[in-house]
Amino acid sequence: MTTPIQEIPEQMRSIAEPPGKGHICVGQGPLPPEEIPEHRQLRDDDFWRRIPGYAHLSTEEFNDHRFQSRNSIISIRKLRDVLGRLVSDAFYQDVERGLQKATMSVRISPYILGLIDWQDPYSDPLRTQFLPLFSRVQPDHPELRFDSLNEQTDSPVAGLTHRYRDRALFLALDTCPVYCRFCTRSYSVGLDTEEVEKTNFGLNIQRWEDIFAYVACHPELEDIVISGGDAYNLKPEHLQLIGDRLLDIEHVRRLRYATKGPAVMPQKLLTDPDWVAALRHVAQRGRRESKQVAVHTHFNHPREITAITRAGLSRLTDEGIVVRNQSVLQKGVNDSVKTTQLLVQRLGYINVQPYYMFLHDMVKGVEELRTTLTVAQELEKETRGVTAGFHVPQFVVDTMGGGGKRHVYSCEHYDRENGIAVFLSPVVRPGDRFLFFDPVHELSEGARSRWFDPRERQVMISDALQAAGGMPDLKSGSLLG
Repeated sequence: MTTPIQEIPEQMRSIAEPPGKGHICVGQGPLPPEEIPEHRQLRDDDFWRRIPGYAHLSTEEFNDHRFQSRNSIISIRKLRDVLGRLVSDAFYQDVERGLQKATMSVRISPYILGLIDWQDPYSDPLRTQFLPLFSRVQPDHPELRFDSLNEQTDSPVAGLTHRYRDRALFLALDTCPVYCRFCTRSYSVGLDTEEVEKTNFGLNIQRWEDIFAYVACHPELEDIVISGGDAYNLKPEHLQLIGDRLLDIEHVRRLRYATKGPAVMPQKLLTDPDWVAALRHVAQRGRRESKQVAVHTHFNHPREITAITRAGLSRLTDEGIVVRNQSVLQKGVNDSVKTTQLLVQRLGYINVQPYYMFLHDMVKGVEELRTTLTVAQELEKETRGVTAGFHVPQFVVDTMGGGGKRHVYSCEHYDRENGIAVFLSPVVRPGDRFLFFDPVHELSEGARSRWFDPRERQVMISDALQAAGGMPDLKSGSLLG
């Protein structure tokens, strides 16, 4: 029985009365520009006009995905043609020498190029991710290994990684709309470079058939990540074919299309209706069959998110498609508390759920981008609470040797002086120990000298394993309990 409002004590009436009766909403109406929170301030200007090669382009021309793809920067010559005198000859030479040592070929969209601050390219966080500078190169870590995550060892079929019992990674192709310097699959993605001859897994329908057959024969598989390369580079008919074939398998319950595309070329979501329609088809079919189809994207810095991004991703979120984000923690990009907090809040504002913040994997040629485990732990502490818990990413290490993802605070032992952390992965590889190494150049002078003495290095690693309750099997190279 409802209590008449006149019987409610005076001091409680403001709570009981319906909104609008006797109340004035102080915050009603739009906020003045100076009071809009920073994470809601999305860039919405013709930013590309600052680039000499793009100054003549209209909004319609620049925001066509076909222009973005056809005019991506793929060489130092093309970079010079577009930027002209915005940067010095010394900068071009630094990039050219950096590319000679790089494991990834260069490919940058006009969108990203336009967002880089060319007044200060050496410290710009977007330049840092896509254009290497020889002057910034640090020596690779002494324990660097080819395919550090052991994806190829866990590959029962070409292009499929099956590490976790109930999920697998489907590498559909080996190309991307842009090439990130820090790519953990630099051993296979993109064109060959002077440093690396790639192990390619190009778009091949017969190879896909082998993957479909493997998934169908393994009823424990419920979750498939469709990646590569990048799902953005799949033709609409291929995007739909993969989705439909996997949804045809009764035990597959979840699909995740992995793409960096919305972060580097959001125009595709606005001007490629066939690709969006193919994704919508798979998502709608998934809902009808009580299965989940999501998109996992990859923003690393809040400046990558503009009004164009929001408009493009709305084409997905308005359809009820879940979009999650996976970032990579990089020095000079997102290793500050302010930047990480702003990224998390801005993602939430455009309805993208922050999912993971990965510590940078050990990848050849990009050691200067890695951070220590301590940095990740402090960022996790400072980020938690800035917004709702389900919108705070998990800060994780994808462990070397195939142990899978482990929370940054879950290590069994962490020798901060020498930069060695030891993790267990009891579900994926019970009994084994997995190592994470801080970048050597971030350590003390004494620790740096020990790392480059092979005997000292072995002692440090053995001591860390003993402290964590395990010792290395020196014959097999695995880390055993």
